[in-house]
Amino acid sequence: MRVLVVGATGFVGERLVATLAEAGHEVVAFSRSAGDTDWPDGVEPFEGDLGDPASLGGLCEGVDAAYYLIHSLTAEDFAERDRRYAARFRDIATGAGVDRVVYLSGISGDEGDLSPHLASRREVEGVLAGGSYDLTVLRAAIIVGPESASFRIVDDLTDRLPVMVVPKWVNTPCQPVAVEDAIAYLVGVLDAEGTRGGTYDIGASEVWSYARLMRETAARKGRRVLIVPVPVMSPELSSHWLRLTTDVQFPVARALVSSMRHPVTVDPDRDLQNVVPVERTSIGEAIARAVSV
Repeated sequence: MRVLVVGATGFVGERLVATLAEAGHEVVAFSRSAGDTDWPDGVEPFEGDLGDPASLGGLCEGVDAAYYLIHSLTAEDFAERDRRYAARFRDIATGAGVDRVVYLSGISGDEGDLSPHLASRREVEGVLAGGSYDLTVLRAAIIVGPESASFRIVDDLTDRLPVMVVPKWVNTPCQPVAVEDAIAYLVGVLDAEGTRGGTYDIGASEVWSYARLMRETAARKGRRVLIVPVPVMSPELSSHWLRLTTDVQFPVARALVSSMRHPVTVDPDRDLQNVVPVERTSIGEAIARAVSV
């Protein structure tokens, strides 16, 4: 199968490209820096920019299935960009006769009170759904891995602050997923015909709190942290506090933290594990792998 990965040089994209190539697919890796990346043998780089239509000629030519992994959180106008880029890709994929598109989105926890970040993800889902192909949406909370922006925030905090005064939402439930498991799910849906047109949640088998995530991350590095929740600290205020505590770009950190006010756990009725079972990694093991890199 000829498979296109849009956003191939990102944290998830590079791993997905390698796994698809290893599985025997003919892979096209698309990004602005695709030509500068050392891809596995047989992977076809396609260097272009969804913001520049002139660079996209032939992007979906001969493509059977495509993964859409574009998120523009570093830009102040990320929602507008993501809307425009998704519409451009949708039209190109429809014109080329792409059969399937898979989009990696986010679990929200409360569809009635979405953060700007998650509202944008939902909007992109809707834009992509307008194509002639079958769309499959996978929603994840924190993806645990060494280059994950969400996990890097947690990792940086436990490196720099032995005592953390944090918002009360550190005690809200979350259901992270190991990057290896996220890749297994993404690849697995290609062979699961029943996932066409579906929306699914992915996560580990356990539910933790953000506080437990921080404590376990610290412990895996031989550290201890004291976490003091403060009810009056808002997500907006805590996002500015992150300027001092993480190397993750502030627009990204602010967008991600604003999404942490609601529980983000897998809906049992949308759990992809029921359709595409994988041997899931425990949250503790995922953290151990991430901090060892």
